[in-house]
Amino acid sequence: MENKKILLSYGSGGRYMHNLIKKLFLPSFKSPTLSELGDSAVLKDFGDDYEVCFTTDSYTVEPIFFPGGDIGKLAVCGTVNDLAVMGSKPLYLSCGIIVEEGLEIKTFEKIVRSIAETARKVGVEIVTGDFKVVEKGKIDKIFINTSGIGLRKRNLRVGKRFINVGDKVIVNGNIGEHEIAVLLARKEFGISGNIKSDCAALNGLIEKIMEISNNIHFMRDPTRGGIATTLNEIVEGQNFGILIHQRDIPLNEKVSYMCELLGFDPLYLANEGKVVVICGKKDAEKVISVMRKHPLGKKATVIGEVIREYKGQVVMETVAGSLRVVDMLSGSQLPRIC
Repeated sequence: MENKKILLSYGSGGRYMHNLIKKLFLPSFKSPTLSELGDSAVLKDFGDDYEVCFTTDSYTVEPIFFPGGDIGKLAVCGTVNDLAVMGSKPLYLSCGIIVEEGLEIKTFEKIVRSIAETARKVGVEIVTGDFKVVEKGKIDKIFINTSGIGLRKRNLRVGKRFINVGDKVIVNGNIGEHEIAVLLARKEFGISGNIKSDCAALNGLIEKIMEISNNIHFMRDPTRGGIATTLNEIVEGQNFGILIHQRDIPLNEKVSYMCELLGFDPLYLANEGKVVVICGKKDAEKVISVMRKHPLGKKATVIGEVIREYKGQVVMETVAGSLRVVDMLSGSQLPRIC
């Protein structure tokens, strides 16, 4: 362990968090299923035709309401997305809520309605839950945990071990909108940018591309740590690298301006409605075409490819034509964004 105390950086999705998982959680729990480190655990012994995917996540965003979403919508979409990127159909959620004493009832009701409405739109059922209240000052307003169960076809070939050199790397739209929307909602810099979070459930989009291609080799939603962290997770310990092209990375002009103004790198910004898809080269254009017909994929594009060189690394061809290593941050550019 790098430090004697837990820091905010340990929960940011960066290198500190990954080291904590590998040096503490994995050796302590000794679970072969957990060691796969997928967005969801794949539980294999449940019949001949299907596998059960199971995941859990906790949400502590500040502020709890932001342009494009709120902590309730975020909790449903985030867990649904972790199931969907494993190639499963999300079916059931649990919902555990911890509330700080003194939270206004009308605020709490608004969040609960958001959870219910989002679940209905996505097509999942909330089947169990828990509710706790703690003394004022013990937490900040409200924390939510959602766990999810989904089903996928047995032996679906989606996972890091199915990635091949030459595969294309696709993202379904502009990156960084969630983190910048949350930052501006905090009103710490006196800046307004009219930027909405991309918070959305991706299961419908993912179902469409899975229907038309058997060559989807890997998917992940680039939340904490952004696409840079996601891509580094993919290549870590692998016999291949990933090359991305800066000119092809979709970026909202307002997000780009805010990054320049505040010194943020958009590659590391959190997203809540984006998916990184790695698919076979021959199917890339077909996948892009289907994505662009979906409301959540209108700006889908190929941003790079899997390469034989730079094993275990992510490199970016800049707009100037040079190559830059894209490493994993130790912590986060902004805490408590999801």
